[in-house]
Amino acid sequence: MAARHDSQEDPSEAGSVGLPDFGDHIDQMTFEQILEMDDDEDERDFSKSIVFGFFDQAEATFKNMDASLENKDLAQLSSLGHFLKGSSATLGLTKVKDSCEKIQHFGASKDESGTTDVPDKELCLERIRKTMGPLKRDYNEAETLLKRFYHDS
Repeated sequence: MAARHDSQEDPSEAGSVGLPDFGDHIDQMTFEQILEMDDDEDERDFSKSIVFGFFDQAEATFKNMDASLENKDLAQLSSLGHFLKGSSATLGLTKVKDSCEKIQHFGASKDESGTTDVPDKELCLERIRKTMGPLKRDYNEAETLLKRFYHDS
């Protein structure tokens, strides 16, 4: 049985691929799973394409959300929130995912947890408006962190 060199072969859970501290914006474990798909850890072409594809997707979705807010289209807002929630969760963008989930619920005429009906359309729209600011701010912070990680800022 070969001797094991713990310091060389037993990476820590947090930062096993040399990740910076993303704080509470990006779930390290989830993001590491994306990075594990890269063939070349120096270039990281595969994960970078996923992340930068998400940026394009998110920007387009924000425009659609803004238009849907103008049109007072709760069903479309719920659908867009659900869509962006899924893709942000895949990358580990925790705060973005949480805000998108709230928008999904508000668009479905529910409270932020999705458990209680809120029959007041204007109240739901106002809650979505109030959620959009933190959503875009959290997205911008996560985008900055990820672009810095990929040396693309």
